[in-house]
Amino acid sequence: MITEEKQMSSVFTRTGRRTIVLLAALATLAALLAPGPAQAKSKRELTVMTQNLYLGASLAPALNPDFPGGLFGALPVIVDEFTRTDYVARSAAIADEIAAAGPDLIGLQEVALWSFATGQTVDFLDILELQLAARGLSYSAEATSLNAEIVVPGAVTFRDRDVILVNQGTPGLVITGSDSGIYEAQFVVPGTPIGDISFTRGWALVDGTFEGKEFRFVNTHLETEDFAFFQEAQAVEFLAGPADTDRPVIAVGDFNSAADGSTTDTYGLLTGSFRDTWGANRRAPGPTCCQASDLANKKSELNSRIDLVLTRDVAKTWPAKVVTDKRFQKKTAPFWASDHAGVVAVIQLG
Repeated sequence: MITEEKQMSSVFTRTGRRTIVLLAALATLAALLAPGPAQAKSKRELTVMTQNLYLGASLAPALNPDFPGGLFGALPVIVDEFTRTDYVARSAAIADEIAAAGPDLIGLQEVALWSFATGQTVDFLDILELQLAARGLSYSAEATSLNAEIVVPGAVTFRDRDVILVNQGTPGLVITGSDSGIYEAQFVVPGTPIGDISFTRGWALVDGTFEGKEFRFVNTHLETEDFAFFQEAQAVEFLAGPADTDRPVIAVGDFNSAADGSTTDTYGLLTGSFRDTWGANRRAPGPTCCQASDLANKKSELNSRIDLVLTRDVAKTWPAKVVTDKRFQKKTAPFWASDHAGVVAVIQLG
């Protein structure tokens, strides 16, 4: 009779072996195509991007007390979905979008770090950086928010991060400082078999100058609409904390609040202080969320605009564009680069 522990070990081992092979090939490609001196850009505006990478599986089974087998029954289901959503393939599609858009600053959410009982680790940031290097691009992680850490002893550790990437090929762009933090308001799931669980939410920022003009770039991921009280409290903290500066501000992220006001009041709170770069698109819906958790839906299920690029005290913005919203694979899942689409905007500071 095969025990639950042996079943989980088998799943973790298959995941680890497949990932090692893929990463070895990717690292070789990155080394062969490593960038030389950065190519200068000829534009005077900043291009910015926000992208939720998607952690790769729904954690809902682990938080459901009625799931068959409880937490340890849910784990193989989660790991199986994580394997099938194939982050290495997805990261290639995301890197292609970054290469096409050429953003100077990127805010990433759900930059997951999975560590399995077999000793294998899947680091979303490292993999994306390899993909970018393989395309001749040089980005550095200049600010990181360390959010949730969920540990299932003897099985898996999941860590969540929000990260700001800065394009090292942008002339005139200088980062002068960085900071990060987590919000005081946090939703907690009490009394699970591994204790209280919180998918901790935080923020990261960089201060800098572009062609001598000061700015602040802030990235965040707020609580889901299901827990509106905590999300709206986090939005208040965001406005009073990292977004509170005399500098021009560009704020990006997964704010988890529908822009049409149908879910929570957070979008209204934010746009009381910021301008939404999507506004120039008039009535175009621009949905960014969400595809199915297994990314196997053949038709897009995006129906809500919750991923935003917001500005305050800048000279000019151009209409934002939704990216990573098209299928990158036609025949086999995963079909989508993430469960979220990204957003790219062009901004003139002054």
